[in-house]
Amino acid sequence: MPKVALILSGCGVQDGAEIHEAVLCLVALQKAGAEIVYCAPDMEFISVNHLTGKPAEKRNVLVEAARIARGDIRDIAKVSAKDVDAAVLPGGFGAAKNLCTFAVDGPACKVNEPTAKLLRDLKAAGKPIGAACIAPALIAKLFGADNHPELTIGSDAGTAKAIESLGAKHTTATAAQAVVDRKNRIVTTPAYMCAKNAAEAAPGIEAMVREVLALIPK
Repeated sequence: MPKVALILSGCGVQDGAEIHEAVLCLVALQKAGAEIVYCAPDMEFISVNHLTGKPAEKRNVLVEAARIARGDIRDIAKVSAKDVDAAVLPGGFGAAKNLCTFAVDGPACKVNEPTAKLLRDLKAAGKPIGAACIAPALIAKLFGADNHPELTIGSDAGTAKAIESLGAKHTTATAAQAVVDRKNRIVTTPAYMCAKNAAEAAPGIEAMVREVLALIPK
């Protein structure tokens, strides 16, 4: 049974992991027989009131992400590449605010260091990484300059240009598609960057998960 790190960035589209995408990822992984290792960084952030869209109180990413994981979650700093066979990152603004600062800083963004370490170690070990929605921007920041991965965030020209400025190659895709970079063992799908609802996001996420699992070294 493969073990896959599901890297969460909180709980809620405006300030954390996009819940629909996270659930679609975990369902696809479970249906494929994978064991999920839920993880998130232990860090504070300014939450967003999802009714008003306005900033609210300080919260903790790991504590919020525990809502999705039903409490069964680990600090990502305590997860090693030796513990898992692959990683999957749902989108949501938390991927671009908490896991990295792409939402604020664009291509000059910084990546949360424990998250960066796990992903770099997985890449170095030849273990695959999947990313949905805006999360591929983080992958571009980590690996664009040296590995030039082929990624997709859908069809948004501005975001695609930013990703390419980091050294990645952007490929336009629909919500139903997954882009597979077999050389780098990276798989991405647009999800809610293109999808209007969870049903539209599901086929691409299922394809992304399927391809990630297929890329796990035998």
